[in-house]
Amino acid sequence: MAELARVVVEIALNREFDYIIPETLKDMIAVGSQVVVPFGKSEVRGFVVALPEQSARSDLREIVRMVGKKPLISEGVMELARWIAEYYAAPVETAVRTVLPSSVRQKNARFKEQLFVIPMDSASDAEAVEKLRARSPRQAAVLDILLSGEAMFLSHLAKSAGTTTDAVRGLEKKGFVKISREAMARDPLAGQTVLRTQHQTLMPQQEDAFKLIRQSIDTLAPPVVLLYGVTGSGKTEVYLQAIDYARKQGKGAIILVPEISLTPQTVERFQSRFGDDIAVLHSHLSGGERHDEWHRLHSGKARIAIGARSALFAPIENLGLIVVDEEHENSYKQGEAPRYHARDVAVMRGHMEKCAVVLGTATPSLESWHNTQSGKYALARMPHRVDHRKMPHVRVIDMRQEAAKTGRVQMFSEDLVEAVRSRLARSEQVILFLNRRGHSTSLVCPKCGYVATCSACSVPLTYHKVTEELRCHICGAIEPVPKRCPNEDCRDPAFRYAGIGTQKVELAVAKLFPKAVIQRMDADVTTKKDAYTRILGDFRIGKTDILIGTQMIAKGLHFPNVTLVGVIAADIALHMPDFRAGERTFQLLTQVAGRAGRGDVSGEVIVQTFTPFHPSIQAASRIDFEGFADQELEFRKELFYPPYSHLVCITVRGRVEEQVKFSIDAFAKELFPMLGEKVVKGDPAPAPLARTCGQYRWQIMLRAASTRAVTGPLRALLDKFRWPKEVHCTVDVDAISLM
Repeated sequence: MAELARVVVEIALNREFDYIIPETLKDMIAVGSQVVVPFGKSEVRGFVVALPEQSARSDLREIVRMVGKKPLISEGVMELARWIAEYYAAPVETAVRTVLPSSVRQKNARFKEQLFVIPMDSASDAEAVEKLRARSPRQAAVLDILLSGEAMFLSHLAKSAGTTTDAVRGLEKKGFVKISREAMARDPLAGQTVLRTQHQTLMPQQEDAFKLIRQSIDTLAPPVVLLYGVTGSGKTEVYLQAIDYARKQGKGAIILVPEISLTPQTVERFQSRFGDDIAVLHSHLSGGERHDEWHRLHSGKARIAIGARSALFAPIENLGLIVVDEEHENSYKQGEAPRYHARDVAVMRGHMEKCAVVLGTATPSLESWHNTQSGKYALARMPHRVDHRKMPHVRVIDMRQEAAKTGRVQMFSEDLVEAVRSRLARSEQVILFLNRRGHSTSLVCPKCGYVATCSACSVPLTYHKVTEELRCHICGAIEPVPKRCPNEDCRDPAFRYAGIGTQKVELAVAKLFPKAVIQRMDADVTTKKDAYTRILGDFRIGKTDILIGTQMIAKGLHFPNVTLVGVIAADIALHMPDFRAGERTFQLLTQVAGRAGRGDVSGEVIVQTFTPFHPSIQAASRIDFEGFADQELEFRKELFYPPYSHLVCITVRGRVEEQVKFSIDAFAKELFPMLGEKVVKGDPAPAPLARTCGQYRWQIMLRAASTRAVTGPLRALLDKFRWPKEVHCTVDVDAISLM
């Protein structure tokens, strides 16, 4: 029996503390147990991260009590949390908090309880029930409903009988029923009717991929499979059958999807196959729903977890398979500490728990593709669509020529307008894609050149016509639209709205096609919990003719009646100050193109661009990932960029720019001599997004063949370096955005 426990507390101190395990808890405390410990003059909650045999201190205090009856975090997940803290240079308590939802971890976490009605033996006494029927027909009706089914919650029973809860309580007084408090599961899938489905016959390419994944589940040779299949090639059916294979061996599974918007459709497909064995975990659930779904997994009542990034840490014992769908997606990267990448951590959890990992995509990240070329991952190719349906025909429209025809920049080319018109005439559906929300990207004075900018960030404010306001998409600030130019030397009332967003596209499409039913899907219209499901549901059943949206409609969605996809402005992300801009543009265009022609009618994609000959756009028009990857990898290798190196971005921010610059210069002066010669060091410089939320931002970029060459010295310096109170430092290991 363990005598000591090493604990991390809820306070962010990046330290572990040793405590004595009291005699009464020696048989209960284990790694992952949540405990209450004395800390200073108060008591705090924490988690046991290890059971050491001895401690460097002699003045140890005892654990006060254990929370719950068994550990909330398994040893495997706790080991993973410690790895995350070390690899991503984050405090260990922050990593431990990350692997457990706050709705489970917090002090008041509990199941929702409701009054439950159970029939007593006297309810089976026919003579007594007949007497009750004569005296109180309402109460007898309640009893009939209860006896015809199972025990019910009090509120549900009263509603079913069309009476009040007082009538049911009257039955309790007469000894016919017993009313007690019982936990009521908050089910995010409650009320949904899903038809069960059976396995589909696999195509030869699917069968080959399935065999490789089965081999991985059985032998872990290979441990990771990159499932590279074109859009519409049937990757999901392969996932379903692979999970069923693991399930029949008594193993659990995790399926990660990058966007919450993809979750409803994905959940429906998995629920139709596996029923109540599915638990859903993502941030759009209520706290109570997340609590109850997590505990269904923890108790073993559900064995398959589906959700976004955090579902990776689901408490599943005997894990057999982790699937990371759309593995290339940036949303798998956590935005705050610990800044982990769910795809990479999934591979590490698979390694630690001896579980197969499948990374699926139509546009692999260059990191994963490079790993297949080096032999680290196995590659399964699915180059054809299901039933050999044709890939969509892609047309690139040079918007410079369109502007030359009319003398001004156009929102829509003649080809796109005519293509939409012909689809509507045939009762087919259209998706229009623009990865920019709002109405106009900026408010400009044509007389003096003034641009309305955020007072706290170095970006223009976006005009939102629906609410008639200017919004900052960085800090969320909102300002009224000025009636005239704010420049005191100008004050001209002729403000002009420059650039386009999805709101502007929606208004223009409504004028061009007044009889069409149009729906917009972006972050402004999906704030309500059920908005994704409602919008996509209407589109699926044909209520909507044209769906306009941002990247949340670009991937993972299957609508067979969509025969045309229009990309309004393909250049938006192409000229960002980031070496990954070309890769992101290629991935997004290929993914959105894949929404077309997934049914019996072949699809068409029209890409509008001012840079038609850019390699990313040309490769996307040919749907040629391998050609794009070969060219891009040569460029990365020459410049020692990922995947040939690991990129660590250190960002220092504060409200006084001189103080930020002085601090980061002092930090670099100490750090650089600690780093080896093989680490490529970038001098401190302003971040591309130099000011956000009123704070100035400076960065240091470091590149090395191994992260340890950077994170070891970096962690050592961070432990002793004293930042000014108003200056903050963040470390992003394997950074995917330089903004």
